[in-house]
Amino acid sequence: MGKLILGLVIGLISGAALIFFFFVSVPTSAQPPGRPIQPPDATVAPGSAQIVLRQEFFNEVLTAIFRDLNDPAFPLSGQPNAGCDDTLKVLSEGSGAATAVRFENNRISAPLAFSGNYNSAIGCFPFSGWALGYLDLRYDAAAKSVFGQINVETVNLDGVNPILSGLITPLIQTTLNNRVNPIQILQGSQISVNAPIASAGGTLAANVEDVRAEVKDNALSLHVIYAFNGAPR
Repeated sequence: MGKLILGLVIGLISGAALIFFFFVSVPTSAQPPGRPIQPPDATVAPGSAQIVLRQEFFNEVLTAIFRDLNDPAFPLSGQPNAGCDDTLKVLSEGSGAATAVRFENNRISAPLAFSGNYNSAIGCFPFSGWALGYLDLRYDAAAKSVFGQINVETVNLDGVNPILSGLITPLIQTTLNNRVNPIQILQGSQISVNAPIASAGGTLAANVEDVRAEVKDNALSLHVIYAFNGAPR
C-alpha cells in the first residue's frame, strides 16, 4: 500500500509539472540538458520502480486550465502597441483542432490550437490556426532530473496570405519552442528515498541511477533505477 500511495503522489506531481511548465515561461537553453532517455531493457533491472502517467490525467489538467484560468499567452516579436498586443494565445480548441496531450506510436504529441495578432512594420495582422509538437524525454544524471524538449514541427495557419504566412509561421514555431524548453518533468528529489530506520540503527537511502521510458497503451511509463545503501548512525 505504501508503494501504491507513493506512486500516486509522484504521478500527480509529475503530471502537474509537465502541464504547468508547458504553459509558463521558463529559462531557455541552447543545449538540451542531459541525454535522450532510452527504452527499458527487456529484463527488469533489480531495484527499479515504475511510474505510470496516463494520457487522461494530462488532459484533465488541461481542461481545468482552460476552464478556470486565462488562455496561456506568449509575446511574439516584443513590439506591442495600444491597438495590437503582438501575442500568441493557446486555445482549448479552434481551427478544427483541440489542444491536448496524446500518447501514440511510442511518441508524445501535443496539438495546439491558437490565435493572436502580429504587430509588423506594415500593420497589425490577426491570425489563427493550430500547431503540432512532439516531446522528447531526456535524463540529466548530474541533476538527477527528467526533462522534456518540445519541438513544434508543423504550423497550420487559417487563410493567411502566403507572403505573410512566410513571416508568421516561423515566428510562431520559434516562440512556442523557445518559451517552453526545457521542461522539467521530474526531479530526483521527488523520487529519492532517505528514510531513518530506528530498529536497524541507521538510514536507508535510495538514489536514482538512471531513468528509462516507454509510451504505450495511452500512458507514459517511467522506469526509475535505484542504488540502495544504508548508513549506520
